[in-house]
Amino acid sequence: MFFDPLYIVMFIPAFLLSIYAQIKVKSSYHRYSKVPTMRGVTGAQAARHLLDAEGLADVRVELTQGFLSDHYDPRTRVLRLSEGVYGGDSLASVGVAAHEVGHAIQHARGYAPMSLRSALVPMASIGSNFSWILLIIGFMLASKAMISAGLLFFTAVVLFQIVTLPVEFNASSRALKALPASGMLSDSEVAGARKVLSAAALTYVAAAAAAIMQLIYFLLRAGLLGGRDE
Repeated sequence: MFFDPLYIVMFIPAFLLSIYAQIKVKSSYHRYSKVPTMRGVTGAQAARHLLDAEGLADVRVELTQGFLSDHYDPRTRVLRLSEGVYGGDSLASVGVAAHEVGHAIQHARGYAPMSLRSALVPMASIGSNFSWILLIIGFMLASKAMISAGLLFFTAVVLFQIVTLPVEFNASSRALKALPASGMLSDSEVAGARKVLSAAALTYVAAAAAAIMQLIYFLLRAGLLGGRDE
């Protein structure tokens, strides 16, 4: 499969986009992590202020390990910020922290795409672990049942990636509106935070593109698209 010219031709664009996205997010974060906010606000302080302003005082802000491992956990209602974001007073730190607050607000307000993404997590998790096994063995044995099962699980992965896009874009939009409204960042500073979040969003676009192209490839090889069955 991985030596199939069709697979290589279809996947290369998404692969290159993924590499570009990773380079872009790291370079943007590195650049704006060196630009301090005029008010000296840290990521943790920004997160706490925005959460309280939205009536989410019960959401905790905690420190976590790893580079850009920031995330909001809806199960425990905890917003976890990486070391550089938690204690950093840069535009990048505040922007990333505000983005995660955006997810907390989505959860509190019952944002539909976020609820849908949460519902897809179990199936997508199973799919990411077993779809490839089912598909590879299915194609090797020419088992339509295994191929169909693999396609079903992989489709769940693709749907998860697609639904993630509006969730992430909306969280960034909420962050970029809340920051100047709170007075923590000026309009000129928000421009820097926007570049960091835009670069981060590109990584989700790349992931979705890669998943979609892989699904199309599998459908072609299964004969479900283009009338080809090999």
